[in-house]
This record gives sequence, structure tokens and C-alpha cells, in this order.
Amino acid sequence: QVQLVESGGGLVQAGGSLRLSCAASGSTFSANTMGWYRQAPGKQRELVAIFTSGGSTNYADSAKGRFTISRDNAKNTVYLQMNSLKPEDTAVYYCNANWGYLDIWGQGTLVTISS
Repeated sequence: QVQLVESGGGLVQAGGSLRLSCAASGSTFSANTMGWYRQAPGKQRELVAIFTSGGSTNYADSAKGRFTISRDNAKNTVYLQMNSLKPEDTAVYYCNANWGYLDIWGQGTLVTISS
């Protein structure tokens, strides 16, 4: 079974940038969706940015214009470039791959934005 490992989280000041990485132990090219979710303290997990089958992308309104999702299929890795970070972006960011019959999550990486 494919495993997902996130990295790149940390503490940055508001206005700064971070790049998250999600390395998969196998190919996720056939997944229905592949991308990033986040969960802030006391809130439900929410979509941030994903690839859908066919290669199109979906972004949360809060991420549009600031975050960019990309992938390197040769490395089985998905990235999330986050710019102009805000304190409200503070959350645990999770990588997810979903095939419908199979839904895999990474362990998460903590992103903390200081004001």
C-alpha cells in the first residue's frame, strides 16, 4: 500500500513562504485526487489544493492566488508552495491520495504562522 510522508512545515512570520512536500512510496498517478488538506485547532479538516484525475487543480478560496500545488511524477512527490502566509493558515497540513476504494493520508506536518 502506498504511504505518504509530508515535510517542510515550520514556524514562519506572516508574509513569509513555505514549501511543503509529500513523498509517496509508490505511484499516485492513477489516484482520483491527490493533494493537500489542513486542520486548524478546533476546526474540521478542509481542502487546500488538489489535483483531480486528468491533471486539473482545485483550490480553496483561501488558497487561490497565494498557494500553488505542483507534482513531480518521476519522484512521486507533490508540493505545495505557500506564499503570503497569514496567521489563519496555521494548521496541520495533510497529504491525501484517493482512489475511491482507497483513501490514504500522511501523518501531517505542522505549519505555524506568527503575526
